Amino acid sequence: MAQSWLVVGLGNPGPRYEMTRHNIGQLVVDELASRRSETFRSHKANARAAETWLRPGTDKLILAKPNSFMNVSGGPVAALASFYGVPADRVIVVHDELDIPFDTIKLKVGGGHGGHNGVRDVAKALGTPDFPRVRVGIGRPPGRQDAADWVLDPFGPTERKTLPILVADAADAVEQLIDEGLLAAQQRHHAPRS
Repeated sequence: MAQSWLVVGLGNPGPRYEMTRHNIGQLVVDELASRRSETFRSHKANARAAETWLRPGTDKLILAKPNSFMNVSGGPVAALASFYGVPADRVIVVHDELDIPFDTIKLKVGGGHGGHNGVRDVAKALGTPDFPRVRVGIGRPPGRQDAADWVLDPFGPTERKTLPILVADAADAVEQLIDEGLLAAQQRHHAPRS
């Protein structure tokens, strides 16, 4: 039986943040929508959402981008999950991860938030940390740059060359997670990149 999945890309609203490291989750959700020729529409849950399918006739996908700032993402995510009747174990959160090198993707279900305030707020709002996460590596800042500034900076020139491939791979990871399960997606995406 087909099920619904809610795939949320975390980030900050507005053009100022669009191409920053903190918004890579939203770039991945944009890629998933683009593959299906879908556009986002305003949703009463303080988010933009697109309703589509993994493939026609299969699991329903709700792709979403909260309109709130990253650190208060939980309200829109919980409201969307409630509106669409999606349980936490089918709410996939796509987000940036400082502790993973750039151009690396890791998937997990549950666990801590690793200091990521957006993930912390989603776990609090859903009432559980046990939701799937697609963690897209942005790496730590060089030298003494503050991590808070780093995540709000645009991608550098070298990163921008690889970014479309990384975003496409992360979108593939979301699709495989839904299609084949966590273990299969981990086995493919946790392997060293060639």
